[in-house]
Amino acid sequence: MKLKTMVLASTALAMAAGTAFAQDMTIVSWGGAYSASQNNAYHKPYMEKNPGINIINDESSAEAVAKLRAMNEAGNITWDLVDVVASDAIRLCDEGLALEIDHDKALAAAPDGTPASEDFGDLIVSGCFIPQIVYSTTFGYRTDVDEWGGKTPDDICDVFDLETFPGKRSLEKRPINNMEWALLCDGVAKADVYDVLETEEGQAQAFAKLDSIKDSVVWWSAGAETPQLLADKEVVIGSTYNGRLFALIEEQKQPVAMLWDAQVFDLDGWIVPAGLSEERQQRVMDYLNFATDTQRLADQAKYISYGPARQSSAPLVGKHAELGIDMAPHMPTDPANAKNTFLYNYEWWADYRDDLDAKFQAWLAQ
Repeated sequence: MKLKTMVLASTALAMAAGTAFAQDMTIVSWGGAYSASQNNAYHKPYMEKNPGINIINDESSAEAVAKLRAMNEAGNITWDLVDVVASDAIRLCDEGLALEIDHDKALAAAPDGTPASEDFGDLIVSGCFIPQIVYSTTFGYRTDVDEWGGKTPDDICDVFDLETFPGKRSLEKRPINNMEWALLCDGVAKADVYDVLETEEGQAQAFAKLDSIKDSVVWWSAGAETPQLLADKEVVIGSTYNGRLFALIEEQKQPVAMLWDAQVFDLDGWIVPAGLSEERQQRVMDYLNFATDTQRLADQAKYISYGPARQSSAPLVGKHAELGIDMAPHMPTDPANAKNTFLYNYEWWADYRDDLDAKFQAWLAQ
């Protein structure tokens, strides 16, 4: 903590003296293969273009809402830009902890002149949210499990079938997605999931279904955990972000395959914390204009299998930068992978997240 204070103090002195010392910009994201893709597509090119800027990577996005609330309370915003899922962006915007953005003024138009707001379209789910990627949370499974007798899971409900597919599972240590999958596999129609989940009875139904596999679950908090658990044979099937599984399967060549059934589509993007100085805000907006243009979003898809949020970026998605394989078939939006998808309800979770988080943690402790 002392070292961080010293660094911040020296940076402030350098800026005040007008010297040529690098100016730090702290960008918060999720770590692992995802942060690496951002570093390659955005951070490095931006720092090459702006040698006076030094980007510091922070991997605290999973705690973004709580930490920004605490920073705001303390009147000390140490982050410059934060990568969050869409529902968290809505919450932060509603609470006044994120800046409202004029997307057409702040962001670059598409190469053909289409305004940013039209290029991103419906993916702008909040006035504070700058979309970046479409991703999915889905399952990977080991392909060498002797106890499965040559069978492979092809249905989301196979996750709950301990008899046919015995072994440890990994699930995220939060209610999102787990509650939806539980209801789907307990007979609730896809269109009715959120209506049912609004009720006490529906929540109890979801927890009861999760109870059926609870003793066989390893709970994860960081997206990198399931790939490691699968690689180490600690679990036989587990949920995580599709880009993490892509890295495990295609880059690390592990005996793992994708279960795309009922993958949950979600959005990820940027918010600018409220309360930045004018100078920091201008620096961040300059970075955002660069990092969210058509080419840069397409460039990220060279490193990870997430679909770019701009319509104009999609035709520019080509081959993996190192593997040389065509990336389109590895995207969650590819027709072969998207036969049965579940669309995450951002607004619903923005309203119910705090309450269900508390209930989920209480259930875990039972």
